[in-house]
Amino acid sequence: MQTRTTEYFLKKAQGLEAEKIIRSCVHCGFCNATCPTYQLLGDERDSPRGRIYLIKQMLEGQTTSSNTQVHLDRCLSCRACETTCPSGVQYARLADIGRQLIEEKVSRPVTARITRFALRKLLPYPRRFALLLKAGQLLKPILPNSLKRQIPDKQKARLRPDYHQENQAQTRKMLILEGCVQSIVTSNTNNATANILYKLGIELITPIKAGCCGAVSQHLSAQHEARDFMRRNIDAWWPYIEQGATAIVITASGCGAMIKEYGYLLRQDAQYAEKARKVSELAKDISEILSAEELPLTRIQPAIKRIAFQSPCTLQHAQQLDGVVESILIRCGFELSPVSDSHLCCGSAGTYSILQAELSQQLLQNKVDALQKYQPELIATANIGCQLHLQSKANIPVKHWIELVDESLILEKLY
Repeated sequence: MQTRTTEYFLKKAQGLEAEKIIRSCVHCGFCNATCPTYQLLGDERDSPRGRIYLIKQMLEGQTTSSNTQVHLDRCLSCRACETTCPSGVQYARLADIGRQLIEEKVSRPVTARITRFALRKLLPYPRRFALLLKAGQLLKPILPNSLKRQIPDKQKARLRPDYHQENQAQTRKMLILEGCVQSIVTSNTNNATANILYKLGIELITPIKAGCCGAVSQHLSAQHEARDFMRRNIDAWWPYIEQGATAIVITASGCGAMIKEYGYLLRQDAQYAEKARKVSELAKDISEILSAEELPLTRIQPAIKRIAFQSPCTLQHAQQLDGVVESILIRCGFELSPVSDSHLCCGSAGTYSILQAELSQQLLQNKVDALQKYQPELIATANIGCQLHLQSKANIPVKHWIELVDESLILEKLY
């Protein structure tokens, strides 16, 4: 696509990057066919191709307004368009740049600014979020049904292995990201991961100082704040990496997608660029770890047989791991029911379910209908945001897939 970017933006690193991405777009429209918001609204401005054109206009100095901002805000950053793009357009990076640039030009209403600020100051901080969740759970009995379904019940914790009480040390050591919301609401996800990897001879280390991956800030156009989270995590992980940790295990696919971008996002940071690149190389979704391991298939006895798997956008589009979890579940003896339009987003998309509630609910209903169509016993997913979002609407239980595998592994330690 031809561009006439103004000198003002050409002097900015973001402007140069945006221009390069826009020029790679051939305006074919293949992306529109897989864009969730375009499918719902039928408006070219709510498609990847249309949003690229809106950002192009901004870079060329044309007038931008809150209307432009609305269309950029409606983007889920699901990256389904990237999967189908024949030209390899890096749309998600362009969308982040576009949203940040327009944030500098167009002022949001006070209520919107307060909401976005509150999300940035609550979600990435487990202790703060835990207080909010506890208050919601206490008030849940008197809340309307529409709100009750949004508040998850307290989960009964499964114990992790106590490595210090074992006679034989684990042969490999890996780091694990606890996560923000996940560490409070569904701690069993990482507990299950620790149990499984323990049986495979792997010890998981949780650096205390590691925290939010930075995704919330990044997608709310607070890039400097996001980079602070990244640097803090790198500092927390680096001593263990130097001691030989072989991977950073991530069980929330949204966090995994973000951490795999550290190398790119910090490429111009002289102090952290090389460390960030190494961290991105070591970042692995738990499915990548297990797909390379010999699981004790003869001893796996799933109590639940037929399930529907919802593959999060951050797993199948951002990390390009479509089909990996499904193959593991099939190896473990589960029967997967068909899911139509599995490439479409469930509407969670980080803070999208809060900031774009109406569109999010439409996408959620469509996804739940597709997942429950063939009457599975349970819905499995790979991301905390999707899990909580689906749980608020589904008529059957929703779990992280790793918990199903843990519940099915009855074999003792393998050696």
